[in-house]
Amino acid sequence: MRVSIVGRCVALALAALALVGCSGTPGASGAISAAAPIPHGGARGIDIYPRRAAVTTDQKLKLTAFTGDTATIAWSVSPNGGSVEPAASQSGQPVHFIAPHKAGVYTITATAIVDPPGQPGVARSRSIRVGVTDLAGVYTYHDDLARDGENEREYALTPTDVDAASFGKLFSCPVDGAIYAQPLWVPHLRVDGRRRNVVFVATEHDSLYAFDADESPCVKLWHVNLIGRGHGSDGGEATVPSGVDLHLVGKGDGDLTPETGVTGTPVIDPTTGTLYVVSTSVIYSAGLHFYVRLHAIDLATGAERPGSPVTIHAAYRGDGGKMVDFDPRTENQRAGLALVNGIVYVAFGSHEDGMPFYGWIMGYRYNGSSFKRAYTLNIAPNAKEGGVWMGGAAPAADSTGDLYVVTGNAGFDAAAADPPNDDYGDSVLKLSRGLKVLQYFTPSDQYFNDVQNNDFGSGGVVLASLPGASPITHVALAAGKDGDLFALDSDRLGGYGDGKAWQELATGAEKNVSGSYPGLIFGEGAFWNDRYYVTGAGEPLKVYRLDPTTARLTYEAAASKPHAFGYPGATPAVSSMGDKNGIVWVLDNRRYCTPGAQGCGPTVLRAYDAMTLHELWRSPLSGSGAAGNAVKFTVPTVANGRVYVGTRGNNTGGVYGSTSISGELDVYGLEPR
Repeated sequence: MRVSIVGRCVALALAALALVGCSGTPGASGAISAAAPIPHGGARGIDIYPRRAAVTTDQKLKLTAFTGDTATIAWSVSPNGGSVEPAASQSGQPVHFIAPHKAGVYTITATAIVDPPGQPGVARSRSIRVGVTDLAGVYTYHDDLARDGENEREYALTPTDVDAASFGKLFSCPVDGAIYAQPLWVPHLRVDGRRRNVVFVATEHDSLYAFDADESPCVKLWHVNLIGRGHGSDGGEATVPSGVDLHLVGKGDGDLTPETGVTGTPVIDPTTGTLYVVSTSVIYSAGLHFYVRLHAIDLATGAERPGSPVTIHAAYRGDGGKMVDFDPRTENQRAGLALVNGIVYVAFGSHEDGMPFYGWIMGYRYNGSSFKRAYTLNIAPNAKEGGVWMGGAAPAADSTGDLYVVTGNAGFDAAAADPPNDDYGDSVLKLSRGLKVLQYFTPSDQYFNDVQNNDFGSGGVVLASLPGASPITHVALAAGKDGDLFALDSDRLGGYGDGKAWQELATGAEKNVSGSYPGLIFGEGAFWNDRYYVTGAGEPLKVYRLDPTTARLTYEAAASKPHAFGYPGATPAVSSMGDKNGIVWVLDNRRYCTPGAQGCGPTVLRAYDAMTLHELWRSPLSGSGAAGNAVKFTVPTVANGRVYVGTRGNNTGGVYGSTSISGELDVYGLEPR
């Protein structure tokens, strides 16, 4: 008799939907949580767990329907794509949705039919929506080489679904240090014989972690310490103390309290399954010896690749033939790494302006068995300074492989009548693959910026291509502490003077009564759907529209006044389904616990409708939904229905080990219930 019931279930599924309607939550989609409570269908009801889910293409999703009776449940998928195995089940019996290879939004329906004696079958149905993404991965800082921070392959998170009733904290993963680097995400990675979606986290305790990106509670796949044996050290090395009371780098400002290890965001080469990351360490042996190393790490195991790591060192010829040596103690590897045409580019600035330091960029080639430093640039070999830190942003790159960076305070002589012409303080630089300066743009107030510590280079470069625009088709967007947003023709940067910019807009304001300078940029904006989103210190999220015909920016007033962020502002990220369902994700890191912060407390993740800037949701400051304590300049990673946030755990700025959780990855997404 059961066979006939199953057959009737499948046949009656569509009719049941027409007669009784779908009792599922409209628009529900999102994340899976294994720790959620098990639902129960009533005598005349049906329920599905999870009610919301997000998966990658070809991934399995476990589903369970509950009816509270002996009904047979038939499963169907619309539109055609993927399958449910088995196609029929009983109440409480799990099945699996096998996601299709094609990305999109799929509706999965469970239909239960009971045949009372002498009566026709009665159908009950419930449906859920599942977002299936084909996002290739988040392999680098701010998602891609344009550094636009956009993920246009997000099918689970929509402005309708992200609200207090449906979205929240799913799980946390404790780590051994503060997370200043952006988490990276890789789908379908085979680890220990099983394909998983994996999130990678680097810490200031010189560690790397690989976590299952989906499973709750947190599943650690591997953990390695980059200054341990087997990772280039003979033993005895430690992370570099950088707090207020104890510091071996900087001036004692405590910007990276309590230690310096991995600060710049790593970069992943998906073709070889290799993660590149820079560690910093010190050994107390017959004096102090500092080490900065570039590692090539196997994504699946955390092991060093052959011939890895390499100790970073360089020398550069300055004015009068004097050689300038790279100093591993005074150089801070803050900017994200960039991988362009097989070359790993590593940029350096300072520790709290502790002198002497220079702005270095180096290009390393890894051939599978060894590293070779192929290219080197010193931004200001005569004037010193000129750090490339960009609020943690990585060098951008265009389709030809040319690089774009913004430099910090330093002297400038590139436009001088007499040589040398090789100091490029407070400038946007376009660099060749070989790190030769091809073009530059320098604002008119460069000297004032240098004297007043108004780094133009406190923000990164975002590249935009406008094929229908005239007279320019490639735009570079850059802003920093000088309070100006520049739109530049990236094919012709122009040289010295504000008049050489394609467009200049003021983002900053005069000093206000609180002593702050609202609108100054630390980090970089996000670009989506011809809109540039930027969050300056002390100001709300702003959006400028870049006209696709004229290539000019216009400020767009928000439909509702967004929340004002504290210092240092934020670097936004955008998720969308192509040009629809855009959401801007921003971390309010004002309570980052070290000197200069507005207190100490959890970072706050905020979600805004990308078209109206209406706030959709924000994480709480306390309770189980709160994130760990904030870290300055951190950036959220959005992938596959989840948002990954790096924090300092419950560390309040004290020495390492002074609290129980020295760092924490927090994962937010659509609640399964």
